[in-house]
Amino acid sequence: MKISLLLGLSALLPTGFHFFCAAQGTLEKPDPTSVYAELEKAPAKYRAKANPLVKDKDAVPAGKVLFVEHCAECHGDDALGTKKAPRLRAQEVQSAPSGAVAWILTNGVVRKGMPVWSKLPEPQRWQLVSYVQSLGPAPAEAPENKTPAKL
Repeated sequence: MKISLLLGLSALLPTGFHFFCAAQGTLEKPDPTSVYAELEKAPAKYRAKANPLVKDKDAVPAGKVLFVEHCAECHGDDALGTKKAPRLRAQEVQSAPSGAVAWILTNGVVRKGMPVWSKLPEPQRWQLVSYVQSLGPAPAEAPENKTPAKL
């Protein structure tokens, strides 16, 4: 009896600890249902990559041209998202490592409609990252714009 009680308690303790830590804010797991959870799936070696064009003054304007050509149709001219694609000015994207954003561009999220952009030369993908991250977080949005589209 004592053994089964101890085993039962030992099975509950990690679960209870997990919920306690989550309630205390010590565990930060991304919401797996969030459209932005794909950013967390980028492999560590890509997440660690720094944008090689971060100091290139021409990267942001070039990225804007590419964004208008390849991305605005789905993400909107202002990158605030549409019914087709999520907001790129969301805090999750703006605070994501540049390498994670580049990984998403390169590999896409095909099952959710995001095309693979590996056909774009790598410098152009980094220009897109530069542009998107230069936009900063979105201004306060109207409630009807708060529901993100699928990624």
